Amino acid sequence: MSLFRVILSIIFPPLAVIDRGCGSILIVSILTAAGWIPGVIGALIILNKKE
Repeated sequence: MSLFRVILSIIFPPLAVIDRGCGSILIVSILTAAGWIPGVIGALIILNKKE
């Protein structure tokens, strides 16, 4: 996980997980719509998982 991705996930979480697939983008978008903090946490968890 690069520093750029961490900063991007804090600013706009769905954009940070764009290369992880449609499911990840959908989950993070729903979490971000529910609240900014859950979206950031979801994006960081998805970015931290090994591929």
